[in-house]
Amino acid sequence: MCVANTILQVHPASNSGDESNLDMQECSLQSWPAPQQVVEELKESMRIAGPLAVANGIAYARLMVSVLCLGRLGGLELAGGALSIGFTNITGYSVLYGLASGMDPICSQAVGSKNWHVVGLTLQRTVLILLAACLPIGMLWTNLGPIMLFLGQDPAITAVASVYCWYSLPDLVANCLLQPLRNYYRCQGFQSPMMYCAALGVVLHIPLSIVFTFVFRLGVPGVAIAASMTNINVVILMLLYVKFSGAFKKTWGGVSPACVREWWPVLSLALPSCLQICLEWWWYEIMTILAGYLPNPQVAVAATAILIQTTALMYTIPMSLGSAVSTRVGNELGANRPERARNASLVSLGVAFLVAIVSVIWTTVFRKQWGTLYTVDASVLALTAAALPLIGLCELGNCPQTAGCGILRGSARPTITASIMFGSFYLVGTPVAVISAFWLRIGFQGLWYGLLAAQICCACAILFITLRINWIEECARANKLTRSEVDSASEMSKLVNHKIGPILGADSDELSAFKLELSSIVSIAEEQAGLLVDGNPNDKFYPLQITS
Repeated sequence: MCVANTILQVHPASNSGDESNLDMQECSLQSWPAPQQVVEELKESMRIAGPLAVANGIAYARLMVSVLCLGRLGGLELAGGALSIGFTNITGYSVLYGLASGMDPICSQAVGSKNWHVVGLTLQRTVLILLAACLPIGMLWTNLGPIMLFLGQDPAITAVASVYCWYSLPDLVANCLLQPLRNYYRCQGFQSPMMYCAALGVVLHIPLSIVFTFVFRLGVPGVAIAASMTNINVVILMLLYVKFSGAFKKTWGGVSPACVREWWPVLSLALPSCLQICLEWWWYEIMTILAGYLPNPQVAVAATAILIQTTALMYTIPMSLGSAVSTRVGNELGANRPERARNASLVSLGVAFLVAIVSVIWTTVFRKQWGTLYTVDASVLALTAAALPLIGLCELGNCPQTAGCGILRGSARPTITASIMFGSFYLVGTPVAVISAFWLRIGFQGLWYGLLAAQICCACAILFITLRINWIEECARANKLTRSEVDSASEMSKLVNHKIGPILGADSDELSAFKLELSSIVSIAEEQAGLLVDGNPNDKFYPLQITS
């Protein structure tokens, strides 16, 4: 295995402060993109968002298969499973999804600037961060029974939920790999392989669910085991593709010793991203709790469940669009192309508004028919039909704000979105929901007025910020963000540089003393052949051959 004998500077092509070029960029950023630019950006964005939407729809289908199996087992099993799924979403999956989102700006900007090693290193650090987060989450899951009983939940339902939670622990660990791998694929433009892996996983999920739940007669544990095995299968497929496809050679050079240190650059983005995701996800659970205090709570909670499932289904498209624009903006900022980053943001917002209009139309036209897919209860259907057009109106805010969150995430500004989410959903949405539903006695629909107020407030705030972004400054921030990661990796290169040279003239015993250390870092040194080293300009890489 040889270490490259030169270091090339290939960090993002900047204009070296050329004032005339900056003036030209500023002028181009003040005008709307030309039709040809819009079409070009639409193709790029849909190339990412299309497979992501399919993959998200597949994930939704997997959940529906599990819910259907629980329903076939009986009402108690369905109630217990639903309680467990809600609990695991709030305390586990939302946290892991949010933490994994922290790698988005670093990886997408690193791909744009061709700092390939940073991408693989960030993946490894993110996986370790998620595994560390699993410890407190796992403790919560294993104590679901006492927690729910303390909160006054029905003992029989709690017992079923506790069993489901215990058998979902392998799925928690699988998601520590699955969520970062999805982001790792997406930031490099490999959405289609990810979609195929997810599709194959769901195809296997159906027979696994039937076999473990009904053939082996495991019941509720069988549903949880099948769900865990499905995600484990998807992780294995994605890892095999990374290993054998050859598509990830630039970004994956093996496990790096550097992954166990310097987590803060990732954590500084992951923590606010996690907070943003959790604030929105948790709010829907609060609505379910509030529905339980309305007259005829059983009907209200059932209708709320249908509307939340409907919202989750509709969310697959704006979520895919937000992920796509996050990648596009990050790639273009990393490549020092502010105009293209601006175009990506504007096009995504335009598409988001179109998706929102479609949502308003179909939720209004099919408001009476949609609920029949879930229930035949006339009271539940009446509440669902009354509130469904409001859910469609909420998408007028949700779609643009989700795209806007993707823009801010791609430009490494998750703290702003977390602040906006808190203010919109908890300082505006919750009071409006409570006042409308209980004080003004509007009832069930009043809860969804709260969601409408939150989404409108959130969308206005995020649009105000995104439309005022200085894209030239964002390119400079992207350069600084990826450069800090490169500098960290460059320290490893300098370590190789300074220790290899003196050893070349040493005897075999001295060389053997360094073999273990060199073996652990030589692959990283190869990756660093194209990275900037901020050491002595006279430093050189000496050819090295490690032999057994």
